[in-house]
Amino acid sequence: MAASSPVGRIFNLCKKFQNILKVSSSTKSHNAVFSFDKCCVSLYGGTSSLANPLSHPVTTAQPCRPLHTTICRRGLDEFFDFPENRGEATVKSGAPWTAKQLRTKSNEDLHKLWYVLLKEKNMLLTLEQEARRQRLPMPSPERIRKVERSMIRLETIVSERETALRLLQTGQEKGRPGAWRKNKFGYTYWYRFKEYAIPWYMNRRYKRKQFFTPSFVEPHIRLRIERHLRERSREANMQKEKLQKFKERFPQMKMPAS
Repeated sequence: MAASSPVGRIFNLCKKFQNILKVSSSTKSHNAVFSFDKCCVSLYGGTSSLANPLSHPVTTAQPCRPLHTTICRRGLDEFFDFPENRGEATVKSGAPWTAKQLRTKSNEDLHKLWYVLLKEKNMLLTLEQEARRQRLPMPSPERIRKVERSMIRLETIVSERETALRLLQTGQEKGRPGAWRKNKFGYTYWYRFKEYAIPWYMNRRYKRKQFFTPSFVEPHIRLRIERHLRERSREANMQKEKLQKFKERFPQMKMPAS
């Protein structure tokens, strides 16, 4: 009675449809496992016993070695020195990169080298902070200066290449064009051009800028230059007196070349 009702017929149809889906999914998984295992055997050599899938049914996928490997990640250990260098008073390190060596590298190599140096700098700064916390001398602190010099020279080489490429493409040395101008205090500075929606002679904001030095400021400019020269002369005299005192106290000391 229940089977003859519309609800019972719909229930039977849904049950049959569910059984059909289970059968189709099981056959697809069986074929996929067989093809995966067969592919692994053909990639890594060896005789396959799966020539006839009906004679040797496969139920589970066998483990297969990956085709590529990734680098190991040490986590927070990357911020510390190698274990063999820990506790040492001095650590051997090479010389910093010179500009001549960096000019022979490609842009891709310079990009990789920048992150290598940055990683080394982070490690050395962490080591310096840890030594300061423990109130111990940092082993070979000159390594930080070597890394910083290498990074500064690398930036110089990259800027040189960008400038050369810009000169070839646009004929301008600076990435943003500009001009040397003076302000109302008599200082000369590099003014970078900006884009405005209206012409400069109609722009009130641009007209408020003073790119000239008034006449009553010129005496103060001369006084400022005189003050600068006096300070530089005073520093040079103090340095000479200091070296002379060291020479009298330590006669064997060599005087630096002037």
